[in-house]
Amino acid sequence: MFRSGFAAIVGRPNAGKSTLLNAVMGTKVAITSDRPQTTRRTIRGIVNRPEGQLILVDTPGMHRPRTLLGERLNDEVKDTWGSVDAIGLCIPANEAIGPGDKYIATAIAALNKKHVFAIVTKIDTVTGNELATQLLAVQELGNQIGIDWTAIVPVSAVRDEQVELLVNEIIKSMPQGPQLFPDDALTDEPEEIFVAELIREAALKGVQDELPHSIAVVVEEITPREGRPSGRPMSDVHANIFVERDSQKAIVIGKGGSRLKIVGSEARAEIERFLGVSVFLDLRVKVAKDWQRDPKQLRRLGF
Repeated sequence: MFRSGFAAIVGRPNAGKSTLLNAVMGTKVAITSDRPQTTRRTIRGIVNRPEGQLILVDTPGMHRPRTLLGERLNDEVKDTWGSVDAIGLCIPANEAIGPGDKYIATAIAALNKKHVFAIVTKIDTVTGNELATQLLAVQELGNQIGIDWTAIVPVSAVRDEQVELLVNEIIKSMPQGPQLFPDDALTDEPEEIFVAELIREAALKGVQDELPHSIAVVVEEITPREGRPSGRPMSDVHANIFVERDSQKAIVIGKGGSRLKIVGSEARAEIERFLGVSVFLDLRVKVAKDWQRDPKQLRRLGF
C-alpha cells in the first residue's frame, strides 16, 4: 500500500507557498522574502514517510505578467499543474479572497483533478473568529467555482501548526506506487541553482521597490580550494548578480561597496550551512539591459 506521487503548491504571490514547503521539509529548500514573486522556479521537496513518498512542488506565484519573464513563469506553473497527482491552493488567512485567488481556482477547476486541497496559510496572524470566516469563504469559493475540495486545511508554517496533518492528508491522496527518489534526497535542485537562490535572497533584503524583480543571480562555478587541511575544507564560489540598469548596479553595490559586502556576508553564511564547508564568495554585479523582456538574456540567465 505504499503511495508515491507529486503535489503542486500553488497560489498568488506571497501566499506562503515557499515558507510552507520549508516547514514541511524541516529545512530550507526554497528562499523566502516579503517581496512578491520571489519564487522563479519550480522547486521539488521530497518528503519521506513510512507509508509513502510525497514530492511537493513549489511553484512561482500566478500573477498578471508585465514582462516576458512573467509570462514564462506563469506558463511553467500551468505546465506543472497538468503533470501532478494533486494540487494544494494556498489562500492566506489574513487576506480576503480576491480576483487572483478566483482566477487560479477557476483554472484549477478546469483541470478536473481528482484531488484539490485548499490550504489556508498564515493562521497565526488571525483570531479564531477571523479564521472561521475565512474557512467559510474558502468553502464558498469552491462552491462557486465548482471545486469539491478534498480537504480544507488551515496551517501555520511559522508555528508548525497542522503542517504534518496536511502532509498526511496529501499522501493519502497519492496513487499506489514505488519510491521515486532515494531516502536521503531532499530536493532534485542542482547545487549551483540553490546557491544562486541563496545569494538572490540576501540581495533582495533592503533594496528599493523597483529592484527585486530586476535581480538575477548566476553561479559560474563552485570549486574545492586546493591545498586545504583535510579537516578544514573550503569551497570557492564565483557568482554574478545581474540587474537591468546602471543605476540599479550602483544601488546593489552601495557606497564604497558597503551594500554588496552585507549581501556577501549574509549569503556566505547561508551557503556555508548548505554546503557544510567554509566558503570564499566572489560576487560581481553586472548589467544585462532589460533582461526580463529579452529572450536572449532570459536564456542566458537560465529562464
